[in-house]
Order: sequence, then C-alpha cells, then structure tokens
Amino acid sequence: MFKKILIANRGEIACRVIKTARKMGIATVAVYSDADRNALHVRMADEAVHIGPPPASESYIVIDRIMEAIKATGAEAVHPGYGFLSENRKFAEALEKAGVAFIGPPAAAIEAMGDKITSKKIAQDAGVSTVPGHMGLIEDADEAVKISGQIGYPVMLKASAGGGGKGMRIAWSEDEVREGFQASKNEAASSFGDDRMFIEKFVTQPRHIEIQVLADSHGNCIYLGERECSIQRRNQKVIEEAPSPFLDETTRKAMGEQACALAQAVGYTSAGTVEFIVDGDRNFYFLEMNTRLQVEHPVTELITGVDLVEQMIRVAAGEKLPMTQDDVALTGWAMESRLYAEDPYRNFLPSIGRLTRYRPPQEVQAGPLNDSGKWQGDAPRGETAVRNDTGVFEGGEISMFYDPMIAKLCTWGADRAEALEAMRVALDSFEVEGIGHNLPFLSAVMDHPRFVSGEITTAFIAEEYPEGFAGVTLPDDDLRRVAAASAAMHRVAEIRRTRVTGRMDNHERRVGTDWVVRLQEQDFAVTISADHDGSTVTFEDGHAMRVTSDWTPGDQLARLEVDGAPLVLKVGKIPGGFRVRTRGADLKVHVRSPRHAQLAEIMPEKLPPDTSRMLLCPMPGLIVKVDVEVGDEVQDGQALCTVEAMKMENILRAERKGVVVKINADPGDSLAVDDVIMEFE
Repeated sequence: MFKKILIANRGEIACRVIKTARKMGIATVAVYSDADRNALHVRMADEAVHIGPPPASESYIVIDRIMEAIKATGAEAVHPGYGFLSENRKFAEALEKAGVAFIGPPAAAIEAMGDKITSKKIAQDAGVSTVPGHMGLIEDADEAVKISGQIGYPVMLKASAGGGGKGMRIAWSEDEVREGFQASKNEAASSFGDDRMFIEKFVTQPRHIEIQVLADSHGNCIYLGERECSIQRRNQKVIEEAPSPFLDETTRKAMGEQACALAQAVGYTSAGTVEFIVDGDRNFYFLEMNTRLQVEHPVTELITGVDLVEQMIRVAAGEKLPMTQDDVALTGWAMESRLYAEDPYRNFLPSIGRLTRYRPPQEVQAGPLNDSGKWQGDAPRGETAVRNDTGVFEGGEISMFYDPMIAKLCTWGADRAEALEAMRVALDSFEVEGIGHNLPFLSAVMDHPRFVSGEITTAFIAEEYPEGFAGVTLPDDDLRRVAAASAAMHRVAEIRRTRVTGRMDNHERRVGTDWVVRLQEQDFAVTISADHDGSTVTFEDGHAMRVTSDWTPGDQLARLEVDGAPLVLKVGKIPGGFRVRTRGADLKVHVRSPRHAQLAEIMPEKLPPDTSRMLLCPMPGLIVKVDVEVGDEVQDGQALCTVEAMKMENILRAERKGVVVKINADPGDSLAVDDVIMEFE
C-alpha cells in the first residue's frame, strides 16, 4: 500500500480524499494556488506545495507544476479528485512515465471515454443504448445550424471534453444555436483547453440517472446501484439521491450490466460513472462515462457502506475488489444537496466574499454500519445520518476563480420519506452568512409536492421556477407555527431585556401577555401563557399551540418544538422583532403590543431607489464582451454584454426597449455586485 499520496485538487473533494487517506494511515500532500494559501485542504494535509497564481489555467491544471510537487514530496500516487486534471490523458501518461500511480483509470480509458464522440461509438459497439445525434465535430455556427435542422429541435450543444455543465447549451431554434454555439465553445476553451463541439438530440421530459461502477485490474467489475440526478439547473446537478424513486429492479439490473460492459470494453479500472437519460417508459440511453469520482458519490456510499475513495486507492495499488456483485446491497435511502455560493434571488448568479458565519449541522453516522464499513441487516426506522463534505471554514473566502460549490450536505434514512425529512431539518440547521447561497432554494425543493412525490425530470427547475426563485410563501399552518414560536421567543427576549436594565424586580409578571405578530403581510393577535417548561400561545380564534425551546436571545439558531413537532429557525435581530429563515422562507417578523401594531399601520412605506434605467452587474465578475455602443437603440431581450464568473459566461440582456446613453465598463474590467455597467434613456 502507498505511504504517501498527493491530491491534485482543491476544496471539498481534496478534503474528502484526505479523510480516507488518514483513515488508511496514508500521508497526504496538498497543492494550492495563491488564492488557496489558507484553504481547508491545505490545513488538513500533512504537507502542502504552492503551485502558482489563482487561475486554474496557471496552477491546478498545469501538469508540470503538479509533477514538480510530486517530485519534491516523494508522493507515490496521485488522486485527481474531479474536474481539473482528473480526466486528462496526458496527466495520467505523465504519471505513468514518472513511475507514479494514478488513482484512476488507465490513460487509454480516459481518452476513449473522455471524448464524448468517441465514447458514444464505443458504447454502440458494446451494445449500450445511445441518444441520436451527430457524432462528428462541428466546425462553426453555420454547420451547427445545418446539423441541428437535420436532427430536429430541440438539440443539445455539448463540448466534447466537457463536464459539470460547462460548455453545454440547449437550443430550440437557429438563433439559439448560433448564439449558444460560440458561448459553449468559449466556456469549453476556458474550462478544458479544448473547444471541440458536437450536437445530439435533446430528449424532452427526461430523467438523468447514473450507474456507479467499480473495477479492478484483475478483470472484476461491479455496479453499486444508481443515483437520480434529475434536479438540475443550467445542466448542473443540484440535488441527487440514491436509489432512484423511478427505477425498478429489472431496469436497474439492465443499466448496471450495460455500464459494466462498457467499462470492460475499454479496460476500465477504478471508480467510474456511466450516465444515462431515461424516459417515462424506462427506456434508457447512454450519455457519457465520467472516468473519475463523481461529485455525488456520497449518496452511493451511504446506501452501500462502500468507501469509494478507499477502493480507488486499493485498486490503484493493485488489489482485487473485496466484493462481488452478489455482495452489493442497497440499504435505506440517501439525499445530497449541493450548497453553492450563488444568489438564488438573482437567478442563481455566483456570489463571492468572506464567510462571516459557517456552521454546518452536526454530522451523525447511522448505526447499522459495522467495523468494516458494510451495512448489517435492514435499515432501522427512525434512525438517520447526516454527512457534510466541505472545503471551507468560517472566516474563509469564496474566490471568483473556482467552482461555486462549497459543500455537499447528505442525509440517510430507512426510506425516502425519512431521508427527505432529515434533509429538511439539516438544511434549516445550516448557518451560512456573508455570501449569497442557495440554501433557501434547496429547502423549497424539499417541500415541493412534485419532488416529494418523486415525479421529477431534468426540466423540474425550469418548469416549476420559470421566473426564477423569489423565495417561499409559507402555508397558513406553517405560518402559525412560526408566529407562535416568534411570540414565545419575543417573550424570552423581553424578560432578558428587563433583567439587563434592572428596572423591574418581578420582570416576568410585568412582561406583557398580549401581542400582535406580523409576518408575510399577515397579523396574528396572540396571548401568551408561560410556565417553567415553555409557553402556550393562543390565537384570536382560540387555537392554542405549545412552544418549548432552550433558545436564548443572541442565539442565531433556534431549535423549538411546536405542538410536539420540531421547528428549526435561523434567527436575526431587527428593530421590533426578528429576521426568521426556515423551510426556504425569509421573513421579517415584528412582534408588537396591540397599541404599537395600530400605530405601525399608519407608518409611511420607504420605497427603494429607481434603477430601471440602469444595467447593474448581478454578480462579481469580469466583463468579457460589450455588445452595444452609446447611442444604440436596444430591444427587449437583446444581448448587452457578457460577464464571466466562476468559469461560466452569463449574457446580460435588455429588460425593455431603450437607448444607451452611457457605458461605464469595458472588456477586461472587474466589477462588483450592483456596479452600473450602462445607463439608458
């Protein structure tokens, strides 16, 4: 077994690999750019080597820099994580030439499967179902339009070397093909150094389901069930689960056997993933094979008890797989929510900055795992697990140079309903401040009836949130629970306030019992009756709710029980009440005396400034292109400029007809959120 391995990556995946290596007694080496000098993976590793400036193109994907770090530290093997050099054939060959083990598949398998066009041809030869499309490379936009017309709209424009949603566009018309083709080429060149494109038919109403395979160098290959990855935005996965609520055992077996057949056709070893698109009749079609560890691998680990990183390391060291297909059992259900540094209220645009508060929920391991990491017996009802794979820490900075994903929150339960409820509570318990983040959106999805039913497709987000995410409006029952909890917390805060001022000897008796709670534009008149164990909050219609909690003023997380059911609130102080966030809702809650509530009704409302004649930068980023000039008349929907952030190009468009009177930014300028790019009349 190896004594020292180098992780050629950063962030949460580097931390994830370090954890398993530490468990195996293997020393680790981290690499880092200038931007990651104080990163968590650098702190966790036994050694760390600086490899260059912040841009990945000058550090993490420079093969020579990684090879120098290997030589300097004497690492015997390299784990590439995902992204960066994980599917780079030249990197695998360089390691082989240097006598260093690559914790991944052979270079030939990377080359065969890493190119989407070649991989589809091999898949067809191996008897794997494939999606109709044009298998050759596309030279320019004119050719792309011609081919798209032959295939039939809609089509998917894809970078041949792509992954992670980069270099991909769905086009429904000639105009969208022309515009999307160049944008995809640019993203592909920026992210992978390879701008080759191809086109395939876009299957409507699809599910994205993938099969995890594991193969050794002794001819053994097994599949470890499937992952449902249909909740996607901009072709980027957001929520995954294992198993899929849609597959039956017959389809699972057929997909697994085809995945293994493909892996063996290219002499694959290590962990890999074969991705399929599945229609409503459970017909499945090969999309691509990822010759690396997947971002969403934890959900497979949670339902199988198999540490995929450990098996990758052991396979790279020449060991046989310790299990056969008959040994693989899927126990319980697992969910994964990807926490992204992005603002859901600004159409999920990237957000950067310092994490002024970062408190994940406490991790809990489920009980049925034995000492060897395998599941024993059936999943116990009512017992859940929480896992959080992360690469950041409180006080750390989210950089504009890398992927916006900062954590993967996973839960496990005996069945889908239990895993789902555990995820709801875990999301509500996750504290993140200082940057925009998608926790509210993730919570909203967990409560969405269509997601709860399992009736989902890759179009879920586009169909259910066509205008973007504007927050959650809580139903009346939940609103009353929050109102009762807020009233009880306000009473506790008032008691604390009177104690601090020292103005009242019998403070509890002097604190009022009648209050008006205003939230989500509704008023609830309540009366509070308190004792040593909690409070009874009675509403105007006579309905009473019992509230218990150990919350104290100043705590930013309140764990309560309302009528015996758990309620977790993120709590911030505002004048006259609280800012409360729960289940995707962000509420200003005012708790007033009846008289103050009457006066509040006649207070004038402060209006926000008018920015309708300005184009504001919606995210921190770099101006790549300006499409208009001063004096131009623009139409609704017309492209105005392109902003690049976190490796993604975003086209900003006119919201209405107007004339450009001033342009404040040029290509190459770095802008902050709400900087004025141009003005109109």
